[in-house]
Amino acid sequence: MSAAGSGIERIGSGEGARTLTAADIAAASGGELRGDPTVRVSAVAPLHRAGETDLTFLASARYAPLLAGRSPGVILVTPELAPSVAGSPCVVVLDKPQEALLQLLPRLYQPQRRAPGVHTTAVLGRNVTLGSDVAIGAYAVIGSGSTIGDGTTIDAHVVIGDGVPVGANCHLHAQVTVHAGSVLGDRVIAHSGVRIGGDGYGYVFAQGAHQKVQHVGRCLIHDDVEIGSNSTIDRGSIDDTVIGAGTKIDNLVQVGHNVTIGRLCLVFSQVGIAGSTRIGDGVILAGQAGVGGHIEIGDQARIGAQAGVMGSVPAGETWSGYPARPHRESLRATAALHKLAGMMKRLERLLSERE
Repeated sequence: MSAAGSGIERIGSGEGARTLTAADIAAASGGELRGDPTVRVSAVAPLHRAGETDLTFLASARYAPLLAGRSPGVILVTPELAPSVAGSPCVVVLDKPQEALLQLLPRLYQPQRRAPGVHTTAVLGRNVTLGSDVAIGAYAVIGSGSTIGDGTTIDAHVVIGDGVPVGANCHLHAQVTVHAGSVLGDRVIAHSGVRIGGDGYGYVFAQGAHQKVQHVGRCLIHDDVEIGSNSTIDRGSIDDTVIGAGTKIDNLVQVGHNVTIGRLCLVFSQVGIAGSTRIGDGVILAGQAGVGGHIEIGDQARIGAQAGVMGSVPAGETWSGYPARPHRESLRATAALHKLAGMMKRLERLLSERE
């Protein structure tokens, strides 16, 4: 069966999807409507497979060729790129098309329904405090003395240790573990398989063996943090591990003990941050970057993908490469390395001619 025939081709055609007219979209986004205001869409799709009942967007000229042969119902487009889609039946022109989707997606897609209450198989310890409108799923375990804030959802098989405060309107997806000594603020989202507050990797070599350092610090997750699937955030050894408000952590990220990550940071997939590192506000760590321990990365710094950060990075700078260095310097070093093979061949030729 083809993708189109199987229903894989479309996004949002399942239960809960709604429809919007082009006029609705223009009004909600504040854009300028060019075309038929009665055109109706029921889903969002990327440019390369958007159909006549789909909403899509074009914010970069590099993606314009993907529209070839496609006829989307409505296209969100920047003023600069509007001429490139002039032949489309319905266009909404606005400065930030992708940002407009933040307003439009909830209008097209109903959020998954949640039923407040405690599942009969859930296990609650002594003196657990539940706020209003809390939902606790099957086989969840909540330790004694823990507090669950108003409107929070605890999905199936979540384990929360003793004495853990979880804030309001959080969502802990299936099989999340939050160890004792952790604190979660409001509106925290932890996706499936996240582990918060486990012991860090700390040992002292004594008496002929690696002796484990007892971890007594906390793991503090501030408001509006989102943590991707199978990421791990260790508790502090004697200090606290802290994730600042509004920071977003991708899947498969490791945050070591005593690490502090500031506000509004972006940490991409497979980043590893070693213990006692201090990361400022607004920092971006691109995919697979490795950050050594006991260093500082300043506010608004950017670390490139697969960079190996072995020393402190000043605020506002962009570093890349291995070992990481200022980005332009890294590019020059890489370019020089690529030229090395040709230079060696020329040198060998000169030497052979002298012989």
